[in-house]
Amino acid sequence: MSEPDLFESENSVLAGARAVFDDPQAGAQAYRDTLGELIGYYERRYYERLMRETRRLIRRSDREELEMNRLNHRLQDLARELEFRATRDTLTGALNRGAIIERAGALLAEGSLSLIVLDIDHFKRVNDALGHPVGDTVIRGVVHCLEKSVQDAGVIGRVGGEEFAALLPARSLDAAVELAEGMRLDIEQHVFPVKAGLQVTASFGVSWSPPGTTFEQAYARADEALYQAKRSGRNRVVSLLEGKLVVPLH
Repeated sequence: MSEPDLFESENSVLAGARAVFDDPQAGAQAYRDTLGELIGYYERRYYERLMRETRRLIRRSDREELEMNRLNHRLQDLARELEFRATRDTLTGALNRGAIIERAGALLAEGSLSLIVLDIDHFKRVNDALGHPVGDTVIRGVVHCLEKSVQDAGVIGRVGGEEFAALLPARSLDAAVELAEGMRLDIEQHVFPVKAGLQVTASFGVSWSPPGTTFEQAYARADEALYQAKRSGRNRVVSLLEGKLVVPLH
């Protein structure tokens, strides 16, 4: 059994047109009729097919564009998520140590910076006596107090287990000390949802640095003040002014 001719109708139309073309006696009307037949045939067969294919490709293009937009939005969401994970502390959502160092360096390259560093007093006792879940609750509560105090004036970061920092760009030392004192009171008065009667306090060191200072230099000054706050009784704010420690009386 012979294979069917897939182009039988095309071949038939072409054969009829060639017969007219090869007939020297064919007149103008015959040529016109044959040409009209060719045009009609190919319009019916190929133009309609072309339009169907065009519409199909348009629909496919629209679907692919929608999918591309969806994927693009997903990639943007993933990029934001990766950036958040790379710069944020997983427990508190505050900036992590690396992000604080990078942000402080960028701020000091543009202008002055007041830096507050603080440490939760006797935090190891809380962990040892009440367990790490309670310790985590205390850390989150402290960050909440810090964010409430700082708001849009700067940024908060967790630079160690129970150690935190606040970056205050273009803020004077006196203003930073005042803000740190507000933080200290907020933490002292905060009611932590853990063991009844648990009081949490923190010690603060504050420094001011001019533009061009490195983060290490700014941090060393604030850390020196924090060390003095610990030595002088804890739960207080100490600042470093022109190389001299300023210790409050309380």
